[in-house]
Amino acid sequence: MEKTDQLWPGGPRFLFDDTLFQPGTDSFLLGAFPRLRRGERVCDLGGGTGLLGMLLLAREPSLHVTEVEVQRRACALCLRNAALNRLEHAMECLEADLRDLPMLRPGSFDLVVANPPYFTTSGGAQAQSQARRTARSEVSCTLEDILSAAARLLRWGGRLALVFRTQRMAELMAAARSHGLEPKRLRLVQTTITAAPSLFLLECRRGGNTGLQVDPPLLLQGPDGRPTAELDAIYFRDMR
Repeated sequence: MEKTDQLWPGGPRFLFDDTLFQPGTDSFLLGAFPRLRRGERVCDLGGGTGLLGMLLLAREPSLHVTEVEVQRRACALCLRNAALNRLEHAMECLEADLRDLPMLRPGSFDLVVANPPYFTTSGGAQAQSQARRTARSEVSCTLEDILSAAARLLRWGGRLALVFRTQRMAELMAAARSHGLEPKRLRLVQTTITAAPSLFLLECRRGGNTGLQVDPPLLLQGPDGRPTAELDAIYFRDMR
C-alpha cells in the first residue's frame, strides 16, 4: 500500500510503498553521516524510492543526487518524490542495474552513498516478497558489486559512505581496500551506552592514505530510555 510521510511539518514529503522495503532508521543514520560540501555530485546506489537522496538534500540543497535503482516501482516512486518536492533539478533516478552503468561517466561523482543488502543469500531470514529480498539480501547485487561500482564512479579523492551490520565489518573493510577505497572514518551505532553495536557507518576515500578515524559511538537511547538529542536531530524532530 502506498503511504506518505513528512520529514518535518511543512518540510519535504515522501511517498513509499509498504510492499517494498520501508524507510528505516538506517537510512536516516546514513543521511546524517557524510560531511557534505556545496555543489557536490552524489550517487545513491540502490536508491529505492529516493528517501536517502531527500535526506541529503534537506541538509545541503545545492547537491545534485543521482539515484540508481533496479526496481521499476521504486524508481517510479522516486521520480514522483522528486516532483512532489520540486526537486527535479536536484534529484534524478536511473532505472538501472548498478553492475552495468554505461550512462554514468567514470570518476564523475564526489560522493557515493549506499545502504547495501545486509545479508548474503545464505545468511539471515529471507523476506517473502521479491522486492524485500532485493533490498535485504544479495540476490540482485553483492557487496563486491557495490564497491566496484563506487570505485568506478568516484573521482580520485571522492568518498563512499555506507551503513552496514557489524558482523560483516571486517569483510567490508577488506573488500573496500581491494577496490582502492581506503576506510577513513568509522562510527559505531549502539542502542545504549552498554549495548553492543549492531550497525556501523563507514566513510572510505578513493585513493586515500591509510589512517582510520573512529568517532564516538552514535547512541540511539539515553539512560531514561528516550531517544537521544542526536537521534531527534537526525529525524528532524528539532524542526517541529
